[in-house]
Amino acid sequence: MTPLPFFRSRWVPAPAHVRELGLDAGLPGGFRAAGVAAGIKVSGRPDVGLLVCDSQSPVSAARFTATAAPAAPVLLSRERCRLGALRAVLANSGCANAATGRRGLEDAAKTQGAAALAVGVDPAEVALASTGGISHELPVDAMLQGILGARERLRREGDSDFQQAIQTTDLFEKRANLELRLPSGTVRLNAQCKGAGMISPRFATMLCFVETDAALAPETADLLLGVCVKRSFDRASVDGQLSTNDTAILMCSGASGVAIAPESEDELRFGEALDALLRALAIMMVADGEGAGRIARVVVRGGDLDGAEAAARAVANSPLVKAALHGGDPNWGRIVQAVGGALGGRAGFAAPLAVDVTIEGIQVCSAGAAIAYDEPALARAVQAGEVEYEVGLPGDGAETEVFFSDLSHEYVTVNADYHT
Repeated sequence: MTPLPFFRSRWVPAPAHVRELGLDAGLPGGFRAAGVAAGIKVSGRPDVGLLVCDSQSPVSAARFTATAAPAAPVLLSRERCRLGALRAVLANSGCANAATGRRGLEDAAKTQGAAALAVGVDPAEVALASTGGISHELPVDAMLQGILGARERLRREGDSDFQQAIQTTDLFEKRANLELRLPSGTVRLNAQCKGAGMISPRFATMLCFVETDAALAPETADLLLGVCVKRSFDRASVDGQLSTNDTAILMCSGASGVAIAPESEDELRFGEALDALLRALAIMMVADGEGAGRIARVVVRGGDLDGAEAAARAVANSPLVKAALHGGDPNWGRIVQAVGGALGGRAGFAAPLAVDVTIEGIQVCSAGAAIAYDEPALARAVQAGEVEYEVGLPGDGAETEVFFSDLSHEYVTVNADYHT
């Protein structure tokens, strides 16, 4: 079976200077990874992963969930790690170590110290990432055994095993091995990502680790990751639920010898590639939304940014819109209802709201009123695997987007059976 191309959504074309490498190409220079089964998952699948940067002067950047109830690994990583100079990541699936109080922090610190000792770095250089059921205490003994097992298997070709170790309800891998042609030379850009449910704008229920052999200044890495996260994972919604454990980390080894100077053509092209990489991963998460059959993008233009954001998220998270998307039902009245509900009472949006709606290039509503359109053509258009909605609000200036999945019977089944 021929593997699907990484850039397979019409919404994120591959940049001209980016070439997809095979998934067996291994990590960029300066990186090793491993993933092992330590018995945390009842399935017996890999559940503990190590990612190590062997550079003596690594550069990194990180972003975490915006929730007011962050998990222990997020708290510890955010407060105790040197996030600009990480040399390792310890990740696990099968237990989120969230809502576990002081015990959770202590358990996280124990595993952080063990991982640091295992790979010969300072504990402050080891970031933690966990995913799985909330409220369960971390099985420290299993984690320690997993760390020892992973240390013995660290290798440049270990990214596939590491990917397996971070997955939960994911149905397929979200992984990329890319080569970038920059004015100053060729560099690599890899990523491993997981996420399928509990995904919402303002970050998503996901873990994402990105590695490059390019050399970036800490400020450049932080800037690029921050901008690209806002255009990717912040734009993805499966069920409107913000997670306790979201983590995205960029690590740079500099092993290629190609330095990305600030405000250079190299930085521009590297940023374009990172942006496309993360946006493609975000769309993959939406497509893998638990039970998802179709995905959509809603683009909102007009009004102020707060209003446009509220309207886009209302459409993306509406159970009615999502159910219609699942059934291939061109019931655009649900879009008008969602937008009106989000903007009711807001300054600058007088009632009745003069909203425009277009689906797959077919305008169905103008200034809040139905207009004549080709109904058979629209019915055919919404049967596609990707459906685009456009919403126009009164006024000029703002524009935003959200990628989202449908709402299926399978989503209810998965989450009714998922022990949390």
